Amino acid sequence: MSRIVQFLETGRLDYQKALRLQQYFARKGTDEAAKDFRNVLILTEHEPVYTIGIRDGACTPQDVARLQNLGAEFHKTNRGGLITFHGPGQLIAYPILNLRNFQPSVRWYVCQMQQTIVEMCKKFNINATTTDDMGVWVKNKKICAVGINVSRYVTTHGIALNCNTDLTWFQHIVPCGLVGKGVTSMSEELRRNVEIGEVIPHFLDSFGSTFECDLQKFPDAGRFDLFNYINDDDAQSNDMAKMKRKQ
Repeated sequence: MSRIVQFLETGRLDYQKALRLQQYFARKGTDEAAKDFRNVLILTEHEPVYTIGIRDGACTPQDVARLQNLGAEFHKTNRGGLITFHGPGQLIAYPILNLRNFQPSVRWYVCQMQQTIVEMCKKFNINATTTDDMGVWVKNKKICAVGINVSRYVTTHGIALNCNTDLTWFQHIVPCGLVGKGVTSMSEELRRNVEIGEVIPHFLDSFGSTFECDLQKFPDAGRFDLFNYINDDDAQSNDMAKMKRKQ
């Protein structure tokens, strides 16, 4: 039986709403009795935001204030990895996959995600590679960041691919904690403007090939209720209350 992954293009989405969208799908996979879990690939883009992972304890309140004063949001997350930037011109991909449907290995999953980007870059004649450091690189510059969370074999968070991102946002941090390394974008490498819309079809093709799955567009019938949910502040408050009761 073929593996099916539904892809959902959201357009530009607030980081917190995108996180809630991930949690909506991931929560259905944590209950082994759940029958309605689906493997979903969320494709989105964020307003300027700096995020840090669970290992980053070096960011002080002064650092946070300094970054926010630049006009960006700041969020702590439960992904792996250190501080990074997300913003316009960056393709964000959040796969919500049950790895039991693929291969129950976090190492395998990270390798597949990175290989997806390497293969996609080939389609643009960009020589991208993996190294001992997380992410995908063009020589000594990172073109794609990878930061994930896996709980009970269900994945959240994902990758951030610089298409035509304003790279000056990265000058205010040490991206992913890697001193002496730079960042780049598809536009910078190709010396022309490469927009997210141009990249998405090639990304989907590479993702389907690397993960050996069939990609289907998320049904339009479910989009309205889904986006009503992530915009419902009352529902969000109820979710937080449920989480506190479980603690």
